Amino acid sequence: MSAIKRPIMRSNLRLKCGMIYYSILRKLKWMTMFQKFARVHDLKPLKHLCFSHKTLLRRQLKDVDMWLQDNKIVNLNVAVPKIHGILIRPGETFSYWWLIGKPTRRKGYKEGMILRNGKFSAGTGGGLCQLSNLIFWMAAHSPLTIVERHRHGYDVFPDSNRTQPFGSGATCYYPHGDLMLRNDTQNTYQILLSVGKDYLEGELRVSAPVTEKYCIREKNHRMEPEYWGGYSRHNELYQEIYSLDGKLVESKLLVENHALMMYSPFLDSAPTSFSNEDER
Repeated sequence: MSAIKRPIMRSNLRLKCGMIYYSILRKLKWMTMFQKFARVHDLKPLKHLCFSHKTLLRRQLKDVDMWLQDNKIVNLNVAVPKIHGILIRPGETFSYWWLIGKPTRRKGYKEGMILRNGKFSAGTGGGLCQLSNLIFWMAAHSPLTIVERHRHGYDVFPDSNRTQPFGSGATCYYPHGDLMLRNDTQNTYQILLSVGKDYLEGELRVSAPVTEKYCIREKNHRMEPEYWGGYSRHNELYQEIYSLDGKLVESKLLVENHALMMYSPFLDSAPTSFSNEDER
C-alpha cells in the first residue's frame, strides 16, 4: 500500500517563497548544463520516423470553460516554434523550459487552464502541458533517456475514452517543473511539431534506420482509500523493447505514478499495453 499524505494548503506567501527558491535552483542547474543542451534547429525532417502521435486540441470537459481551451491553442501556437525542428544530438539534453522560456503576456501567451492544489484555474500560458505530454509520450517510444519528468499529484479525469494509460503524461510548471531528455545513443533525434485544426501533432525522427519497436505496458494499477479520506491511484509504466521480428529484447520500469483522485473510484481493469499502432 502506497499511502499519500493529506494535501497541505499552503499560504500564498509560502507558495511564492517556494517558487522563488526552486526557480533559483533551476536556473543555477541550467547554467551548469548550458553546454550540454540541445539548441540547434533544422526544419528539414530527418530521414527515419521513430514515432508519431497526435492529441485532440478541444475536449468538452466538465466544469471547464471552452474559452480556456481556445486560449490554450493560442499558447501552443506561441510555444511550438521554440521546439519544432530541435535536434537532440549524441550527448545532448533536451530541456522543455530552457527552449520555451517563461510564458508571459508580452510574448503573446493568454490565460489557459492550469491545475493548482487540485482545482482548476486560469493562468498565463495555461495548457502547455498538452505539449509536454506529447513530447514525453513520443520519447517513451524511443531510446532517449528520460532525465526529468513530473506529473500532477492529482488524477483529474476518469478513464472515459482514454487511449493512453493513467500517468502517461508530463506536467510542466516554469521553471523548475521541467521535462528533460538525454540522447545516450550514437544517432541524432529530431522533434517536429504542428498545431493543426483539430490536433496537436508530433513526430520524433532519427538519423539512422529504426532497429527496435517500443510498447508501453501498465502494471500494478490500483486505487486505494487513504486513511484521512479520499482515494489515490497508482501504477507503473514499463517500456518494452522488441526486435523488428517481434521478439522481446528488454522490459524496464519507465515511471511510477501516485496521485489523488478528483472523482469517484470505479472497478479496476486488466493491465493494458499501448504500442505505436494503438496511439497513432
